Amino acid sequence: MAKSATLRSSADDSFLTGQLLIAMPAMGDDRFTQTVIYVCAHTPDGAMGLVLNRPVTKPTFAELLSQLKIDPRPPNRQIAMYAGGPVDDGRGFVLHTADWTSEGSLLVDESVALTASLDVLQAIAEGAGPRACVLALGYAGWGPGQLDREIQDNTWLSVNADETLLFDANHGTKWRRALAKLNVDPLLLSPVAGHA
Repeated sequence: MAKSATLRSSADDSFLTGQLLIAMPAMGDDRFTQTVIYVCAHTPDGAMGLVLNRPVTKPTFAELLSQLKIDPRPPNRQIAMYAGGPVDDGRGFVLHTADWTSEGSLLVDESVALTASLDVLQAIAEGAGPRACVLALGYAGWGPGQLDREIQDNTWLSVNADETLLFDANHGTKWRRALAKLNVDPLLLSPVAGHA
């Protein structure tokens, strides 16, 4: 995990920043089938998000702390770990509530932040840090205009994020629950985009 230089906000970058992307049933990329992705940043230069429903079992959180030479002290916390996406999958990103931030945190909106520096893991290992968080290894990235084209091609739906979908460990139902926020039955979704 690398240390960023400044605390900044991406909330004004685009309408999809802070939203959840829900993969359509006809998703052609197996890496994203039935995924729910939190969009951390969406600008004219591209987009970055974290998959929130692909759990990682190895390494465990305790093993990761050990590899990073962070010594957990009681009351040590466990946090859910996910395969955040295919880009830079050796790098960790902690998505968390904005009640805790550090110099290198990115404020996604008023309630959610993203930190990729070791200080957040140190705080969590000490039983402190943000109230709710998940750790993603890697991220999903899109080049300029790519995510917009994929949405126009009916690859993704978007919906407002909520704390339960972001931070609960019930990853097996997250895709269906995200669709339910839109009152959408996945069996009724068409793989063909309509254009006027």
